[in-house]
Amino acid sequence: MIRLTFRRPLSAVCLGLAALGAGVGAAHADPAPSFAELLTRSQETAPRLAEARADIARAQGLARQAAAIPNPTVGVEVENFSGSGPYRGTTLSETTASIQQPLELGGKRGARRAAGRAEVTAAEARARNVQVGYAFDLALAFADAEASDRRLILAQETLTLAQEDARIASALVDAGREAELRRLQAQSAVQAARAGLDEAKAARAVAFGNLTVLTGSPAPLTSVDVSLLDSRAAPFPGLTPASISATALLAAQAEREAAARRLQVERRRAVPDVTVSLGFRRFEQDDATAMIAGVSVPLPLFDRNRGNIAAARADISIAEARLNAARLEAEAAVRTSATRIAASETRLAAAREGERTAEEAYRLARIGYEAGKLPLVELVSARRALADARTQSIAAAVERIGAQAAQARLGGFAIFGEQK
Repeated sequence: MIRLTFRRPLSAVCLGLAALGAGVGAAHADPAPSFAELLTRSQETAPRLAEARADIARAQGLARQAAAIPNPTVGVEVENFSGSGPYRGTTLSETTASIQQPLELGGKRGARRAAGRAEVTAAEARARNVQVGYAFDLALAFADAEASDRRLILAQETLTLAQEDARIASALVDAGREAELRRLQAQSAVQAARAGLDEAKAARAVAFGNLTVLTGSPAPLTSVDVSLLDSRAAPFPGLTPASISATALLAAQAEREAAARRLQVERRRAVPDVTVSLGFRRFEQDDATAMIAGVSVPLPLFDRNRGNIAAARADISIAEARLNAARLEAEAAVRTSATRIAASETRLAAAREGERTAEEAYRLARIGYEAGKLPLVELVSARRALADARTQSIAAAVERIGAQAAQARLGGFAIFGEQK
């Protein structure tokens, strides 16, 4: 009888099972390193993090542009250089060269610069939130990939046990101790186990494909060398609703501040700007030159930027609503995080104890069936109970990692990693 436990890293077994046709090519494939190493290694390759860095660069570029002073305008005009009568030719022409400079009033440039800095801060807060969220999603994807490895091993073991049971049932039928129906039932169980193995292979390929896409790895990840499911992250002490540093909450606060700065920019834009000009004019007839100067101010009769101001106020309301939602969600998650982790630990311990009990029950059922003291249905039931118990252990281990990763995200950390 084949008996496997899932309480140690599965690298050797998983690499062997990769040859069973799990759907990943071996020519350009890599095993996944430990979670902490993969988290560090994928910082430069993960598409999501690259997008967050580009968002920061965009905000920095806009902030630099916000500090720019309006360009002056240089103009040259020639008048009376062609026409009829006395204006034929260039004798009476007048040439004017001038430079015009817009002067921003009402603190427009200062408001733009403050808004630009706020946008950079918001982009950095969003990137921080994306980074911690990426660590959370990576933990779940890593755990799912490792769990798919274990489920594949379990499916292979289930098939092996079903084949052994079918062999025993066939021997008992040939010896006249069982009816032919038992052989057919055992063969049906083998076919079901084969279908379960194919399904586990497909699920494994999907899980490792998702892990590869998430990390942006240039080569497909095909196996797990260091177990995450068997690791246990230390809880974050002192994590309370009043002390949380959830990155989603900090990002929402930064967005609220950026929206307020944009409102100030729109209000300043309602103040008219002044354009001053200075130049000289050349009179060909008199062979003389004269200085010219001027000031122009737009009259705010029709456009007072009220629509943009109203839109900016609405943006603040949206940002405040998102901030309140983020705060309530973070506070609720903090209150339940410790309970969720404790429950996952209890569930995992119970699942592992149930697995040990199911293993012993199957062993006894196997002995009883071989001795002719138990019917085949009892052996099949014990084998299914063993498979279910091991499946529950895998699911409980994944749930524990999810609970630990969720608490780490609330604290602004990456599970099993340093604060970023």
